[in-house]
Amino acid sequence: MSATIEELPTASLPERPFVLRPSVREALWGFVFVSPWLIGLVLFIAGPMVASLIMSLTDFNLVRPEATKFVGLANYARLFSDPTIATSLGSTVKFAVIAIPLLMGASLFFAVLLNDPRLRGKSTFRTLVYMPMMIPLVASTLVWMGFLNTETGWLNAILGFFGLPQPDWINSEAWIYPSLSLIGLWGIGNFMLINIAGLQNVPTELYEAARMDGAGTWTSFRRITIPLISPVLFYNLVIILIGTFQYFTQAYTMTNGRGDPNNATLFINLVLYREGFVFNHMGYAAAIAWMLFAIVFVLTIGLFAFARKKVYYAGGER
Repeated sequence: MSATIEELPTASLPERPFVLRPSVREALWGFVFVSPWLIGLVLFIAGPMVASLIMSLTDFNLVRPEATKFVGLANYARLFSDPTIATSLGSTVKFAVIAIPLLMGASLFFAVLLNDPRLRGKSTFRTLVYMPMMIPLVASTLVWMGFLNTETGWLNAILGFFGLPQPDWINSEAWIYPSLSLIGLWGIGNFMLINIAGLQNVPTELYEAARMDGAGTWTSFRRITIPLISPVLFYNLVIILIGTFQYFTQAYTMTNGRGDPNNATLFINLVLYREGFVFNHMGYAAAIAWMLFAIVFVLTIGLFAFARKKVYYAGGER
């Protein structure tokens, strides 16, 4: 009697091993390699940011953390009535107006000078300009304080030798911002190297064509160099702007946190430090930090909007 089809024995097929597709496997390995960075981002950046946001809604005190209570937006409301905040923001803006153009101009000047193919020993000069970046800020600030000292400083001694006025660089409200900007020139090596990298990407054929058309050095610099390195200049501008609003170490070292002379160096970051670690108003300090973040964020977005029309990208995207 013939067996039905259902009764016929079927050969057992070997199970096919599960194999990830190459794209999935590569993605998993990618996550493995970036996982240390992601863990660091969560633990040391995102986590503290969330904690500071929560803290800004409380009256958290470092000395008596058990007495912390929720105050809502009271710390943020206090920002608008605190005269110290207005003073510190004014000092920060005044310093930025002087320091940002000076740092941008000086870093570009040294980059153009040390990128000249006719200059001998360029590597040595580049190293000398960059070397101050290796010196700790506190140590370099103390050296500059001695250099700018009204009575015994070398700068006033040089000015006096040539019969020029000898300003009170550190104790004068009119000269403190130029003094701090001058100290800032000590650390332009990083921005100089970035500008040099941008200059070396400019095609030399454009300069040759401009010379054939009768363009001079200044015209070539203005019409060719500046537009083609504008993305690099824009990057430096954003970094310098953010650094200016985070200015702290030099001012604290020079005045021991007092903000002398006449609160001229009482920058917003110094106020944040005093509220959090001197007066133990950590909740209010966190609110100041978030206000500072909002200001820098808005300014950066404004710069990017400005860059859409002024920054040239070789790929045609703006």
